[in-house]
Amino acid sequence: MEISPDAWILYEWRGWQLTATVAFTWAVMAILILASWTVTARISEGETVSRWQVLLEVIVTQIRDQIDAVGAEDPGHYLPFIGTLFLFIATANLLTIVPGYQPPTGSLSTTAALAICVLIAVPVFSVAKRGFGAYLKTYVRPTPLMLPFNIISEASRTLALAIRLYGNVMSGTVIVGILLSVAPFFFPVLLQLLGLLTGLIQAYIFAILAMVYIASASRSRAEREEKAAPDATEENEDKGE
Repeated sequence: MEISPDAWILYEWRGWQLTATVAFTWAVMAILILASWTVTARISEGETVSRWQVLLEVIVTQIRDQIDAVGAEDPGHYLPFIGTLFLFIATANLLTIVPGYQPPTGSLSTTAALAICVLIAVPVFSVAKRGFGAYLKTYVRPTPLMLPFNIISEASRTLALAIRLYGNVMSGTVIVGILLSVAPFFFPVLLQLLGLLTGLIQAYIFAILAMVYIASASRSRAEREEKAAPDATEENEDKGE
């Protein structure tokens, strides 16, 4: 049993290998692009809309609401990135119902790439909102001695994102393979349903954690200013007394 789609080589030519991870990743991207193009090409602002447009609006609204629940000031600013993460991971996991398909999220290289995207997005969104200097200052607060620890925290956070997603998807694949070998006629349907639910949950967790990291880096300065404002007010009231 192949645990990772990296071990499944679909085509090889002069030392160049096309693995199932790359092929299925392209397939997922193609499905998302085709689906989005098909739905958005027929968007209507009238009273009569298609079922696909309703589904699209529900998905976008739910993702926006979840981003807002995290505490981001402008959910629409983060919607494209967080929504893409969620839809890619969810689609990659849900397609496990297709015979012969292996989710690319079962490869550590894929989950590491997704985590690196989050690692890059955190400073990009933070710098865009607060400025480059203000973002760099977060690494030396409350004291410059915290610089190496803050850097290690960023790296470990990225590693945790990659390992968490990879471990959950891979372990699910291994468990399904073991149970199917023991009782191939009893478990398939139940395990497929369980796998679909787990895939959606993992996509949700990954997207929410990414948004939490981005929102935390982007709003820390605003929180400090809000905290300092009541303190200054209380100090002025004490002086007035």
